[in-house]
Amino acid sequence: MVYIIGAGPGDPELITVKGQRLLREADVIIYAGSLVNPEVLAVTRPEAEIYNSAHMTLDEVLAVMEKAVTDGKTVVRLHTGDPSIYGAIQEQMDALAQKGIAFEVIPGVSSFLATAAVLKQEYTLPDVSQTIILTRIEGRTPVPEKEKLSSLAAHNSTMCIFLSVQMISEVVQELIDGGYAPDTPVAIVQRATWPEQKIFRGTLKTIAGIIASESVDRTAMIVVGRCLDSEYALSRLYASDFTHMFREAK
Repeated sequence: MVYIIGAGPGDPELITVKGQRLLREADVIIYAGSLVNPEVLAVTRPEAEIYNSAHMTLDEVLAVMEKAVTDGKTVVRLHTGDPSIYGAIQEQMDALAQKGIAFEVIPGVSSFLATAAVLKQEYTLPDVSQTIILTRIEGRTPVPEKEKLSSLAAHNSTMCIFLSVQMISEVVQELIDGGYAPDTPVAIVQRATWPEQKIFRGTLKTIAGIIASESVDRTAMIVVGRCLDSEYALSRLYASDFTHMFREAK
């Protein structure tokens, strides 16, 4: 069996209980070495075989998996955050299915959720935004025309932008061109939940200048939206005059 596991955003305690148990039991571990905190691997057995996929091609990763499964071993494929978001796992799952190799996906804590936690911020505030857009700017990986930042910006919803901070000026321009006001608040979080975590705050007008002299790597998360500084209505869920199936109005 192959287990594709989300390692979480960085803090080794933010992997799921199930994910950590399987990591402890695994005979072979293939981890995304450029992104996964190596401290997550501290629970592995001394005799486990460990491969860093940062140095491997897809074919090489699949070959290790296939041989291990043929030898009756349990394999963990360890991705950062949650593997369903920019994890490049579909091609791995499709190949495993074609080879008749059983696999299971164990979800993880995505970096956009860890970012909200370290910002101490709720993304979906009543009367402000009830929608979160997860996206990225076009780089070497193309983006469909209808999903350009300038098109998505028309919604003025909360936006979490992955893998784009190295093009922050272009990000800002597309967002403003699409409809966000220049004074829209922005937060950039580098390595959320890691010991070296950094947080930068500004607006679309100021954020590029704020991080210009900082060493911010491409894994940093960009959060854009009025949820970061707006007044908001209180949730109806806990309002004393709101009735639902568990509580009568007072």
